[in-house]
Amino acid sequence: MDLLKRLGFGLIPRRLKFDTSGQYWEDRYAFGGNSGDGSYGALADYKATRINTFVQEYGVDSIVEFGCGDGNQLAMFKVKEYVGLDVSPTAVKHCRKIFENDSTKRFIHLTSDDDLVEGDLALSLDVIYHLIEDEVFETYMRRLFACAKAHVIIYSSNSEEPFGDGSVHCRNRKFTDWVKENLSDWEFVSVESNPHKDQSIADFHFFSRRG
Repeated sequence: MDLLKRLGFGLIPRRLKFDTSGQYWEDRYAFGGNSGDGSYGALADYKATRINTFVQEYGVDSIVEFGCGDGNQLAMFKVKEYVGLDVSPTAVKHCRKIFENDSTKRFIHLTSDDDLVEGDLALSLDVIYHLIEDEVFETYMRRLFACAKAHVIIYSSNSEEPFGDGSVHCRNRKFTDWVKENLSDWEFVSVESNPHKDQSIADFHFFSRRG
């Protein structure tokens, strides 16, 4: 299967130019694209079921998601309070529209640390391998963990293997090593391999705050 398909890419409206990670995703949504196959179908069902189970098991009342995208995956979550952050103003505007009658959800265009909020659980789904620039990756990771009171869940590939198809907007990251080296107050708990390896190379990675 084509690698972009296995990374969760669905509708891409045209061959988008890549200058920066943020620009690429804003252009993608602005020109009618969606969050990709990872937010639809069997993968979306699997991720939602796993997250909803975690929410119930650990008594999670609030989620902060870094990269809410088009909101299709979000519609399957069952949590009392949700805040979606995204670097794409088009994605944020879209989510505010489709969830305008749901007072349990709100959305923020993330531009600085002043926009950060806290939740019991911070969530990152199919985002990290889209963060090409080292500075962007590091800022994203620090913000993600800073917003979590107790738990972080990351769904992504976790390696330094190069992409064989030359995709300029995708880059594998061994993010578990980064967390170990940079965030001493966080502990890696476990990894769960997804059962749809023919559709996605990403897996669930669970972290908890020490103490």
